[in-house]
Amino acid sequence: MVAKTNGEESNVSNPVKRIRWATQRVTGTNERHIRQSIKDRFQLRKAGSTDKKRQSGETTNLESIQEDPAPQEPGYNPEGNGRRIYFNTPLPDSAKDDDGHPIVHYERNKIRTAKYTPLSFVPKNLWFQFHNVANIYFLFVILLGIYWIFGNPNPALSSVPLIVILFLTAVKDGIEDWRRTVLDNELNNAPTHRLVDWNNVNTSEDTISLWRRIKKATTHLIISTYKSWTFKKSRQSAGGKRYKERAMDETRSSVDTRQSHRASVFSLQSDAVEEGIQMTPVPSPNPDKDRQLGNDKLAVNDRPTTSYSFENEANGRSAGGQLSASGVKELARLPAKFYGSVMDPFIQVGGRARFARDYWKSVQVGDFVRIYNDDQIPADVVVLSTAEADGQCYVETKNLDGETNLKVRQALHCGRKMKHARDCEKASFVIESENPNANLYQYSGAARWTERDARKPEETGTEMAEPISINNLLLRGCSLRNTEWVLGVVVYTGRQTKIMLNSGITPSKRSRIARDLNWYVVYNFAVLFFMCLVSGIIQGVTWAKSRTSSDFFEYGSIGGSPPLDGFITFWSSVILFQNLVPISLYISLEIIRLAQAFFIYSDTYMYYERLDYPCTPKSWNISDDLGQIEYIFSDKTGTLTQNVMEFKKCTINGVPYGEAYTEAQAGMQRRLGVDVEAEGAKVHKQIAEDRARMLQDLRKMHPNPYLHDDELTFVAPDFVAELGGSSGTEQKIANEEFMLALALCHTVITERTPGDPPKLEFKAQSPDEAALVATARDCGFTVMGRSNDGIILNVLGREKEFTVLNTLEFNSSRKRMSAIIRMPNGKIMLYCKGADSVIYSRLRPGEQSELRRLTGEHLEMFAREGLRTLCIACKELNEEEYQAWNKEHDLAAAAILDREDKLEAVSDAIERELTLLGGTAIEDRLQDGVPDAIALLGDAGIKLWVLTGDKVETAINIGFSCNLLNNDMDLIVFKIEDENMDSAEAELDKHLEAFGLKGTDEELQLARKDHRAPNPTHAIVIDGESLKLVLEDQLRQKFLLLCKQCKSVLCCRVSPSQKAAVVRMVKDGLDVMTLSVGDGANDVAMIQEADVGVGIAGEEGRQAVMSSDYAIGQFRYLQRLVLVHGRWSYRRLAETIANFFYKNIVWTFALFWYQIYNNFDVTYLFDYTYILLVNLAFTSLPVIFMGILDQDVSDKVSLAVPQLYRRGIERKEWTSLKFWTYMIDGIYQSVVCYYMGHLLFAAATFNTSNGLTINDRPRIGVYIACATIVVVNTYVLINMYRWDWLFLLLVAFSILLIWFWTGVYTAFPSSLQFYRAAPQVFGQLSFWAMVLLTTGVCLLPRFAAKAFQKLYRPRDIDIIREQVAQGKFRHLDQYEAYVPPAKLPSAASSELSEPPKTSKRGEHEMADDERPMYPPSVANTGTTHNARSQNGSDGTDYTGHRLSLEHPPRPSFDRPRPSYDRMRDSMDRIRPSFEASNDFTSAALLTRLESSHSAVPTRRNLHGSSSLR
Repeated sequence: MVAKTNGEESNVSNPVKRIRWATQRVTGTNERHIRQSIKDRFQLRKAGSTDKKRQSGETTNLESIQEDPAPQEPGYNPEGNGRRIYFNTPLPDSAKDDDGHPIVHYERNKIRTAKYTPLSFVPKNLWFQFHNVANIYFLFVILLGIYWIFGNPNPALSSVPLIVILFLTAVKDGIEDWRRTVLDNELNNAPTHRLVDWNNVNTSEDTISLWRRIKKATTHLIISTYKSWTFKKSRQSAGGKRYKERAMDETRSSVDTRQSHRASVFSLQSDAVEEGIQMTPVPSPNPDKDRQLGNDKLAVNDRPTTSYSFENEANGRSAGGQLSASGVKELARLPAKFYGSVMDPFIQVGGRARFARDYWKSVQVGDFVRIYNDDQIPADVVVLSTAEADGQCYVETKNLDGETNLKVRQALHCGRKMKHARDCEKASFVIESENPNANLYQYSGAARWTERDARKPEETGTEMAEPISINNLLLRGCSLRNTEWVLGVVVYTGRQTKIMLNSGITPSKRSRIARDLNWYVVYNFAVLFFMCLVSGIIQGVTWAKSRTSSDFFEYGSIGGSPPLDGFITFWSSVILFQNLVPISLYISLEIIRLAQAFFIYSDTYMYYERLDYPCTPKSWNISDDLGQIEYIFSDKTGTLTQNVMEFKKCTINGVPYGEAYTEAQAGMQRRLGVDVEAEGAKVHKQIAEDRARMLQDLRKMHPNPYLHDDELTFVAPDFVAELGGSSGTEQKIANEEFMLALALCHTVITERTPGDPPKLEFKAQSPDEAALVATARDCGFTVMGRSNDGIILNVLGREKEFTVLNTLEFNSSRKRMSAIIRMPNGKIMLYCKGADSVIYSRLRPGEQSELRRLTGEHLEMFAREGLRTLCIACKELNEEEYQAWNKEHDLAAAAILDREDKLEAVSDAIERELTLLGGTAIEDRLQDGVPDAIALLGDAGIKLWVLTGDKVETAINIGFSCNLLNNDMDLIVFKIEDENMDSAEAELDKHLEAFGLKGTDEELQLARKDHRAPNPTHAIVIDGESLKLVLEDQLRQKFLLLCKQCKSVLCCRVSPSQKAAVVRMVKDGLDVMTLSVGDGANDVAMIQEADVGVGIAGEEGRQAVMSSDYAIGQFRYLQRLVLVHGRWSYRRLAETIANFFYKNIVWTFALFWYQIYNNFDVTYLFDYTYILLVNLAFTSLPVIFMGILDQDVSDKVSLAVPQLYRRGIERKEWTSLKFWTYMIDGIYQSVVCYYMGHLLFAAATFNTSNGLTINDRPRIGVYIACATIVVVNTYVLINMYRWDWLFLLLVAFSILLIWFWTGVYTAFPSSLQFYRAAPQVFGQLSFWAMVLLTTGVCLLPRFAAKAFQKLYRPRDIDIIREQVAQGKFRHLDQYEAYVPPAKLPSAASSELSEPPKTSKRGEHEMADDERPMYPPSVANTGTTHNARSQNGSDGTDYTGHRLSLEHPPRPSFDRPRPSYDRMRDSMDRIRPSFEASNDFTSAALLTRLESSHSAVPTRRNLHGSSSLR
């Protein structure tokens, strides 16, 4: 944007009207009242954000930051490759082909995520289905059967099973793809406003081939038919979607971001009113026809709002808001920065161009687009101008990265004068853009144009350029919020947009059983090959013999020679024994998993009502993996906690403020035997009294209309008193400066909800930041909104405007953010907030030693209470220092190469030699039911690791409060001070030695076989820097073995990549099943790395949910998902697969035994229809419903006895032994089934009552086949745990089905030799006797083995089922989802591990002085001594000798601080043991921490002149 001259005046309107209001689109050409630009925008943020791994204090050389060279030729690109997009500029000859068309062809904006089209569905789906080896095998068998030489009696009928399987799979795939197609069409045909009737030189006219026209016509026909059908259906059924249907949608609004449509208002300027933009697509208006509100000419507001340059109109103001004389004189010398404009005043326009409503799919690279409030962005768009004078707009990126917080984007300065279509025609420029890439957080480009002066037409103009960063780019899929309109140009379309380049990155996961299943299918292929080989060899040898009966009764062999006869017999046997490979197994497993996913989704006990969100399976083919989870990796913030931040405490100038009773405190007191209910009631009563007193004092000091009683979280009446000066001027000034820092150092957007009194709502990019600004508001430092160039505050009733010069943004490598502010008195202040270690390392050395010590102690105490802490610091800048730095900042911001690195370097240079103001403590409360859920998962044998970015002290206290840690544990705090690999290895060896380990390969192999939960005696805590060392190849195995011995592992200050590396280490190193659970974008890496990823639909957006396999609303639902549905799914599938292989073995080997008596000539014992229908109809239903509905115990008992889950951890439900046991049992039963019939007819004396015999092959086959079907289905029934009417009905139906089929099929003469077989066989008593006898003999061994096992070798489940039958779990019926642990009966079993030993401290009362005292972060530390710890090494006596947090008396300490004193007393009693054992205390560490970024040894006194005076 162009800076104004110094003479221009800035009138500030009433700040109340500067608050962001929801906009409402104006429709119709006659409605002339257009909303005016709203003036409460915050400053332009030029500092790029990057997540690179860099030390926050890395020294830099600012002289190396230079301007990038200008292009030397039209094809020049600073990146070496990329694209050049031309706007109203002819393409150079090098960019055109011989026909004058552009050489470069860009992607269409039409996207297709569907696999198929109506024409390609059949061939393409068949192609994908025949990637399955089993389908290829059965197709091969069908092709063999076509040739009569292989003896297939009915080739056409043999194709029925495969056709059915292919058809069902195709229907499933078609439904899934149709849903994708519908979503694609909705997106491609979404409306947007595109500039038409102008020449986009970057694209040529798209020619549609004949084939594309045919596809389009076919698609349109099918879609129109479908729409007409759905329209008729919708008219018949009224009502909206249920919650289950809504949850399955791809995108859904978060509770916190649902827009409430409020009436829009005008934000009037006092000087001039901008020409509004009509909200309906109309031709660009003529200037003399569109004068609105009395404007005679277009008034484009060019006020400067850059955060790089010094804003002249607010500088040098006195306390009353007026410029002082010295300020005016100083500011007059500063030159105004000129940014130029891409509009060429000498271009003649025809006036035909207009913005018209068009489809997304019509948008092309180089198009001008206009986007309105609440519209989605159709492509990746560079912002040229917005409805706001400062060029800002707000986007919601929920669809992109899951974050629901609004983000600010900036228009290019050179395009902010563009408002109408005619302005787009006059714009002449080129955008140099990098090639498309998937990085969502970085973009590099530049706009280049020739700046010409309208007053000097004879001059050629000046070449100008402006960099384009990610802050100037709107990404496809984002939504425009709180901004009336945006005008931009398209740089990426279709599959080249960033969201599409990031789509589909979720790895494809297959369950462990599915991976193992392939091997067992291979085993069946091997058995089949053996059977066919035996048949071929024996048949060939038989025909090679001479002088046999075949010489007299046969007319010769088919092959004509023994070798060829054996070859033909081999392939004929493949057709005969085809059922050995279960063709229906795969489709049956698909049906079972689909049903299991539906049950998970329909479980109302996992429905989160507040978000209207059920448990939603995203990958429904890995449900059985949920039953084998051994390790769970969890994030902390938003996963274990609510991610709803409440400001609780702070420390200012060495004085602590705030009253709170946190869950960490309650957990600590509960472990010490304190009655937390009574103590909590007493404390809460005191806090309520203090709250009432604080509210009364606040309103006496200032009648703040924005203070709401129910929103006050910071309870500190002593703070209000000292803010009023009760403890002296020094503390009063310190409190004011601290609150001022909270109100100024942020990127919060202010929204106002009308009411009496009105309500201010703060939209921030993190809930922590919103909590800080809300507390400043409650204390009288209210952020009213943003002006063009600053922030408007109401400071204790007085309105003041502070000019924001620069904002240095937060990112994961910097771990801090800063704001450079020009105060009303003209001073320039830098306010910085960030992690304590980062801020302490940047303080001015040699100063504030006592304040540092006190603040460090307070921050440590806050962290021990489970609070999240930040440090606040400031620095005063002189004018020369700032201007010199700002020049370097402008160069870095204008860089095209490595812009983010240069900005981070120049930011680092100014954030040094800071002055400490204090610290804040924010509570992130645990979610409901988290401690109970973690305890239950631990009882099940699951190990939970916490991977968090929080500091160590906070994570430790959360660990105690949620049952991960207890005082009986030895806490190993793993911290490598020198970051040396040898030191890390020595530390690992020392701790491994305590367990008798050395870290060898043999020990690792033993650990992989040991699935027992470690004894609850040790826990390990490690930070990110140390974790980086132990994850190296040479140390990873030792670290893994050490963690294997620990009950709990907490990894703190870890990055997303480190989270994924830890999961990978455990998953691959121990060969275990892992589950990761998180709620934010930083958890996506570990969610995708784990075998099962679970996303929590929380406050940080839905990125984790979108990348997960299962999505839940709260962490506590994980226990039900894993312990109930996971265990059920795993056991059901394991039993189903085993029974599937068993039934095929029985059937196929019955045919094989018959071949012994006919020289293996592949004669069919059974009618061919039996062979085709056995897997498809006769035996399919019982085994499928076993996998869907079988249940050993109810869900309540599963939760009441979590130890039942351990069989899944040990993988005992599906093993090789079980597979071969079922195979051998099947072979035995096949022998019985065949030889019962064989021996019945072997005497050759079997005649019916009418004198006719039924000893021909088809009728003998009926005897054996019917008996086999009865045996198989009854066997499945025996293996079921749950017998109810449905299962009995299914088994009876399957058995009767073969009788029904035989009767119907043999009733027609077309059955040939099989004609009338049913009445002839079923009428014989011998048939029924044989079926009954065969069933008994076949099932007797299985029945006896199960009886012996249950009576003499009972498993856990057998004991629990017996107790259920005895009524010992009947008390659970009175509960729904929650089961009180105290009321659970104990289960005795050899397989149940001993419960963790609990502390006996609570068995008898002890005096307070006798009760052992442990802090939440300290346990018995006999094995955790840090030899490098030296008491007093920092020149203080704190580490080794201080017994309390007392400090020299201060006037401000002469009043009660219940929360502080209560916590301090508990700390006093345990301080020596902790400090003697390790040196990982925040206060001790921070006290010794000297700045490595500062060089100036002197510094003024902390409490100098205040900017408020």
